[in-house]
Amino acid sequence: MRIQLGCRFQLHLEQPTPMIALLNVHFSRASDLEYPDRIVTNPAVPLTAYRDGFGNWCTRLLAPAGDFTISTETIVRDPGTCDLRPPQSAQTPVESLPDDTLQYLLGSRYCETDLMSPEAWRLFQNSPPGAARVQAICDFVHNHIRFDYLQARATRSAAQAYDEARGVCRDYAHLAITFCRCMNIPARYCTGYLGDIGMPPPYASGDFAAWMEVWLDGAWWVFDPRNNVPRIGRVLMARGRDAADVPLIHSFGSNVLTGFEVWTDQIV
Repeated sequence: MRIQLGCRFQLHLEQPTPMIALLNVHFSRASDLEYPDRIVTNPAVPLTAYRDGFGNWCTRLLAPAGDFTISTETIVRDPGTCDLRPPQSAQTPVESLPDDTLQYLLGSRYCETDLMSPEAWRLFQNSPPGAARVQAICDFVHNHIRFDYLQARATRSAAQAYDEARGVCRDYAHLAITFCRCMNIPARYCTGYLGDIGMPPPYASGDFAAWMEVWLDGAWWVFDPRNNVPRIGRVLMARGRDAADVPLIHSFGSNVLTGFEVWTDQIV
């Protein structure tokens, strides 16, 4: 299938403000793009780009004072299949994990493994290790947190999401990631596009999505505790330890969001 996707942020700034934007489709999907998803700003400003330590494509810019818009769009060719499920195998012992997965066992800004480890072991120590344990974690998080856009908070951590039992997709992901790490399963945070392709109406307004990838059986596998079912048309933008590593727009100064659009539409 072909998916037309993109986003637009409208901001108001009181003074010139440096920014870093992570708005491009992840390089692992670059060959699926029908044309480059170039970042466009209004007014136009110089853009430079680099790859961060996680391999994400980051764009630097200096936004002028006043009204400012930053946007991107493209068409992605997608196989139209649901998220793949991992085999029901045992998880890899920590001493046998690849070196580059070990950072995804550690605590991070929004994933407090030190606080949540006792609760994780209480809840999941009797579950079968491996994919079954990850699914048990997703089932618990999916049922424990009540989704509520009005309760979104950029500073909410996994421990706070557990205590408050409410939040949005990033809170589901943070809590599930934290539980996985506590159970010695490498888990990393992902953000990207996920529309309503293959789902029954009614459809919510467009937004970005957050999910996780876990290391099982020698590969990274997608798990989505917010939706908790395999989905069609998931398009990755960035990965990191948690949301602190992959802000869609990081602003080095105050700004007011005056408009926001995200679209992910299947086209012929």
